[in-house]
Amino acid sequence: MALIKSISGIRGTIGGKPGEGLTPLDVVKFTAAYGSWIISHTKNPKVVIGRDARISGEMVSKLVTATLQGLGIDVIDLGLSTTPTVELAVPLEKAGGGIILTASHNPIQWNALKLLNDKGEFISDAEGKAILESAESENFAFAEVRKLGQYTLIEDYIDRHVAHVLELKLVDVEAIKARKFKVVVDAVNSTGGIAVPKLLRALGVDNIEEMYCTPDGHFPHNPEPLPENLRDIADKLHRGKYDLGIVVDPDVDRLCFMNEDGSPFGEEYTLVAVADYVLSQTPGNTVSNLSSTRALRDVTEKRGGTYQAAAVGEVNVVNKMKETNAIIGGEGNGGVIYPESHYGRDALVGIGLFLTHLAKFGKSISMLRATYPNYHISKNKIELTPEIDVDKILEAIKSKYSKHPINDVDGVKIEFEKEWVHLRKSNTEPIIRIYSESETLATAEHLANKIILDIKELISGT
Repeated sequence: MALIKSISGIRGTIGGKPGEGLTPLDVVKFTAAYGSWIISHTKNPKVVIGRDARISGEMVSKLVTATLQGLGIDVIDLGLSTTPTVELAVPLEKAGGGIILTASHNPIQWNALKLLNDKGEFISDAEGKAILESAESENFAFAEVRKLGQYTLIEDYIDRHVAHVLELKLVDVEAIKARKFKVVVDAVNSTGGIAVPKLLRALGVDNIEEMYCTPDGHFPHNPEPLPENLRDIADKLHRGKYDLGIVVDPDVDRLCFMNEDGSPFGEEYTLVAVADYVLSQTPGNTVSNLSSTRALRDVTEKRGGTYQAAAVGEVNVVNKMKETNAIIGGEGNGGVIYPESHYGRDALVGIGLFLTHLAKFGKSISMLRATYPNYHISKNKIELTPEIDVDKILEAIKSKYSKHPINDVDGVKIEFEKEWVHLRKSNTEPIIRIYSESETLATAEHLANKIILDIKELISGT
């Protein structure tokens, strides 16, 4: 069993003993701490909740709802929903915050509570720490019977979300409709199975092959949208006459595409392609996290904009986007953040923009992919013994490569012309994660191995 508490929420495996897994007691305690924070920040406490289709979702939702009502907080329940749908709903409902019940790309035994502020954005580091402290100290009090919160169920918010996407100026429904796309969708039997086909039909896509679109929470494969987990849709594309494949994770904030021959477009390139289209229409700046592909910087600078890198984590990307007035940003895991819509990763917004781009491009998706720089990322890690000072190791690496451009806002990232390596320490165990990128996978792996050897030499010399 596992239970992980962080500033962005709490996640864990269902069952086990309190404090060791995500048990009902842990859900109630953490929800109560968040609800108490909401009460201290608003005069009319109200919280929007929504969940993905995990089989534990209904149970967790009932616990969260009852706890919030017990605190005197009104609950707006969107039922089966998506992360970006809840994010949109919070300000529209004039709520003090929101809770998304999803463990994102984690396997079926996991669930989680993701916490939002009154803007529908993830809470800050300081706010998260305050809520964690409140949960640990059980510093909350429940309302008396006459002041219990009210409960309202609104089940059409995905439809409202779809309508919102269609209203975006850069989403061209007529262009998409004219292309008569034939699309395969893999929604891993979660709420993307509701949202993505609805959106596609609203965009004028009539020929849709739905794979794993029954929102019953029984994931047919590992739900993280990586190539090794997408063999079924790849095979269907390879054997059929489709234009592209669309894959989302269980809570529909990550998005990746598949080429017409079944090969991956590359989740790193979801944001690259969408940003390229947005920049072609409205020039400006972009942001992604330090571990995302350099290709976004390339297309941004080609379009006359400025690229900035943020620390890993959606809240950090959003903060950097606001700071630099970026018009598009996100993360290399297929997360598109388009401020014209809202400050959150949104696969539905990404689909609307991408299909418009592809429709106007007028050729195949694989030909579109060929227009972008071709980079490869290698992901590695080195496990250390607990007594080793990881911060000292990172400082030594930074010193060794001081002649190269270095970004130390989140670990150490070293630039080598069009190659880079990013070292980040784990917050929970003695591990350094090493990400590297180059124009070939072999070169990226060679670069990572060189840094690993440097670290080993530093350790042996201490």
